[in-house]
Amino acid sequence: MTCAVRESGGGWRCAGVRWPREVPELGWSRGGDRRVSVLAYGAGLGFRAVGERHCVGARGNVCPLGAVVPGRSTGGRCAECARLDRAHSVAADTMADDPRTYRVYLAWFGPGMVKVGITGEERGAARLREQGAVAFSWLGRGPLMAARRTEEVLRAALGVPDRIPYAKKRAVRGQLPGTEERAGAVAELYARAAALEGRGWPESLERLPLEVVDQVGIFGLDRAPDPAPGRSVRESAPAPVRSVRELVDGGVVAGRLVAAAGPDLHLAVADGGVVVLDTRLITGWDLTSVTRAAEVTEVTGSDVRVPLIDIGGGGVQGGLF
Repeated sequence: MTCAVRESGGGWRCAGVRWPREVPELGWSRGGDRRVSVLAYGAGLGFRAVGERHCVGARGNVCPLGAVVPGRSTGGRCAECARLDRAHSVAADTMADDPRTYRVYLAWFGPGMVKVGITGEERGAARLREQGAVAFSWLGRGPLMAARRTEEVLRAALGVPDRIPYAKKRAVRGQLPGTEERAGAVAELYARAAALEGRGWPESLERLPLEVVDQVGIFGLDRAPDPAPGRSVRESAPAPVRSVRELVDGGVVAGRLVAAAGPDLHLAVADGGVVVLDTRLITGWDLTSVTRAAEVTEVTGSDVRVPLIDIGGGGVQGGLF
């Protein structure tokens, strides 16, 4: 099995999935050093968690306390580092004099799941990939406070939420409607937003034309996993129904990467199913490579040896360890 995980004997810790381009990358940190591992669909990925999970720090700085954080935390930070990280984010509205250009976007994650947001223009669509947006369109561009004001006006007028929980995104990701329906949902939202121009929409925000970008192909959600040995195409791995709840010391996750969206990796495992790993749960852990499926299956009969939950109902699965 090909493994995309760095050995952590030298102190490397995983920083989660990043999307600087149209392929996912796992980030790694060791003090001030940074590395990445580019992931490929169809390749194997496996690791074992070692020791305790530690705070990932804030704004590129190491946590001064070296604090231990809970395994189920998707933030991966202690309370103090979380506060510092939030205080310097765009969402905190503490950067009114930011000279950069920002863009307002309209994002669609599944039926009935839309949101308005902003991102720095120099980042391109990286923010949309990080959020797992299935389809999106730019709406406008301008100074930070104009973009922020537009975002607030649209949220209030259109009744769209500030954020959509990842659990809801996962629940619908395996049953998405077709390309035309996805594009139509974004176009409808764009039309409603554009109709508000001149009604609270800042004059300094330039409206951009509708151009729907569909990211299903980028995420690998448009291809069925290759069948496991001995299975026909019709028997290949189904849509994901389980997700990793947390890592534990000695816990193992291994499988074949078949898709990725936002922080989530979809792994085809030995029993023919697909398990979702939210990589926000692996930040702060020391990870060692698992290079052979036999290292897992000989012990457990599966590619996963950490707690799992059902994506739809949240119930704990049997045979966790």
